[in-house]
Amino acid sequence: MSEGSRHFEEDSAVFKALHNIAQRLKSLDIPYAVVGGMALFRHGLRRFTEDVDILVTKSDLKLIHEKLEGLGYLPPFTNSKHLRDTQLGVKIEFFTTGDYPGDGKKKPVSFPDPRNVSFEAEGISYIRLPMLVELRLASGMTNPGRLKDLSDVLELIKILDLPIDFSNQLDAFVQSKFKELWKGARKRYVTTWRNKWVIAEAKSIEDMISMLRAAADQLDQMRKDGIVLDDNGRIRDDYADLVTTDGKVAEKYGLVDESDYWGNEDEDQDSEDEPTTPPPSE
Repeated sequence: MSEGSRHFEEDSAVFKALHNIAQRLKSLDIPYAVVGGMALFRHGLRRFTEDVDILVTKSDLKLIHEKLEGLGYLPPFTNSKHLRDTQLGVKIEFFTTGDYPGDGKKKPVSFPDPRNVSFEAEGISYIRLPMLVELRLASGMTNPGRLKDLSDVLELIKILDLPIDFSNQLDAFVQSKFKELWKGARKRYVTTWRNKWVIAEAKSIEDMISMLRAAADQLDQMRKDGIVLDDNGRIRDDYADLVTTDGKVAEKYGLVDESDYWGNEDEDQDSEDEPTTPPPSE
């Protein structure tokens, strides 16, 4: 728990190992890009990770082992392409240009040359966001054991509020998966508010006033809970469509998944026998 706390303060063993290997690679004039959990952290998805993932070319990986083995770094086992920081005990995992993410099989997306996809932040080279998303999608799509990679992209979409046209920056191989996740991140719940039912059972002006006040109070509480008027023009005459992306709020007020809702909308509105949204209780 203590190490996890230090990690979010960017003072953990993993962060120290990241700075150490970045300095060593820079001294060797080796281009690299941080990928994996530490790259996600830099781009805004702040979660704990136990190792440092580095993208390099295959020729530079050979040089790294020649220059660093025995000098603060050792492979975890014979002929491993990875290293371990012997002082901090943190594993440094290397990914090489030309290899394929996920199942390792040939596909349109492969690990690129770090010189073409990196940017520098606080003296460390990180992979750019589009390439990070592309690699993670390709990995999760082709390796059932890497579904967490898809979850990471989903969280990035939410945290960074990525637009759907972000997919235009990605390889066609992963574009549809990004759009699918984007829709999942933007999942909405809806209901139709019908004004004509608010005072349908009123017997007097007093009843009308009471019912209208109750309706206004309910709408005000729904607004405070984050429910809003649909922004896609779905408002007409006696009907107003209300939406939220909060599942708990949806359950509280009886809103339903819009993918299940709009298909039955016309049928519901043709029926005058029963309102699809009952009048608010007094």
